[in-house]
Amino acid sequence: MELLKRLGIKPNNIQLFETALSHTSYANEHNTESYERLEFLGDAVLELLMSDYLYKTKKISEGDMTKIRAHYVCETALYEYSTKLNLNEYLKLGKGETESGGKYRKAIVSDIFESFLGAIYLDQGIDAARKFFNENVVPYIKNHKIDFFDDYKSALQEFVQTDKRSLEYKLVKEEGPAHNKEFTFEVIIDGITYGMGRAHSKKAAEQEAAKDALAKAQRGD
Repeated sequence: MELLKRLGIKPNNIQLFETALSHTSYANEHNTESYERLEFLGDAVLELLMSDYLYKTKKISEGDMTKIRAHYVCETALYEYSTKLNLNEYLKLGKGETESGGKYRKAIVSDIFESFLGAIYLDQGIDAARKFFNENVVPYIKNHKIDFFDDYKSALQEFVQTDKRSLEYKLVKEEGPAHNKEFTFEVIIDGITYGMGRAHSKKAAEQEAAKDALAKAQRGD
């Protein structure tokens, strides 16, 4: 695999890396395993490596470490790491997912960073996983290269509380197949719709709706 050569990884079991880049839609069509189990493992490995790094390099409180960790493992951050490595160019997708642009879908592209890390951990061990983490995640932390602010709901809550207004998130649409649903949420302030967001999870859709509402509030819409 050209990707592994580029990253200097000599696999013991290349199938792990093939699986790490296989979406559910592809796995269903080819009767093989998807990246979901590796993503589950990679999520835990990433959290461990991030926690270990912050504990050893930052003399800050548990609360501050938690905030920083959340900042650099959110979906937006994972999407950035993944696209920087061009992992999405190696994604194996089913026909329908390919035609609908799955290779660039944020939820999928962020997932494969974790599944790929999970594959490295299983195939190469924790030291290799840490090296990958140090090369591809730590520079963002050290240099504050990108603002991965991802908690628009909290920001909107604070904005609304200033005037003691009511705030509600309403699911207005749910569409797509079971493995790839898309949710649409409205954010309603004092009975008026202020923003709308779409994403492949309810939580992310609410964040997008809050982001839209904040942008409109800042413009004075």
